[in-house]
Amino acid sequence: MTEHTMDQKRAVILLSGGLDSATVVAMAQAQGYSCYTMSFDYGQRHRAELNAAARVARDMGVVEHKVIGLNLNGIGGSALTDSSIDVPETPGEGIPVTYVPARNTVFLSLALGWAEVLNARDIFIGVNAVDYSGYPDCRPEFVESFERMANLATKAGVEGQGFRILAPLQNLSKADIVKAGVGLGVDYSLTVSCYQADDDGRACGKCDSCRLRAEGFQAAGITDPTRYF
Repeated sequence: MTEHTMDQKRAVILLSGGLDSATVVAMAQAQGYSCYTMSFDYGQRHRAELNAAARVARDMGVVEHKVIGLNLNGIGGSALTDSSIDVPETPGEGIPVTYVPARNTVFLSLALGWAEVLNARDIFIGVNAVDYSGYPDCRPEFVESFERMANLATKAGVEGQGFRILAPLQNLSKADIVKAGVGLGVDYSLTVSCYQADDDGRACGKCDSCRLRAEGFQAAGITDPTRYF
């Protein structure tokens, strides 16, 4: 981990281990933030993304990387937390079964708590509303509403030290995200985007997340370092 001065501005960043969140860490660092990353062991199908998040955090020299244990598989309702629901391998209509109920709301709530403890006022999340799977908790309306709630529900917010929820990828295409990350030196070979990656982090090449990632790299004219099984 790198050394940071106490007066440097701090940010909490949700880090899944995927392409988008790794790019967000690089963007925050480029803006001069001391970065504190948070991942969640929430009962997802595989641990490859958690391993990827640890690699990214280490490679990018964040101040601290925290993994929080949750039990979202206890409520199920998603192909990512319930192994009896198959991950779709062809594009479908509407909100896909890979949507995890309340996931970003829960994740941002815990990031908000850590930010208040750290005296950080900015929370970064890598949601996107252009090339994405249609999840309702990735939309600008959700991000804006959560920010309002954060400033109503916290001691810091009530005392006038407001929080900001920053989603710098919100209106970027996947190709734009890839190009931005490469420009900032992100090593995408460390990341895992697949919904059903194997224990070695190799991707299926068939799920929605794999498709969006591959299309993004192709449109950017950059070679995707993803390994497939």
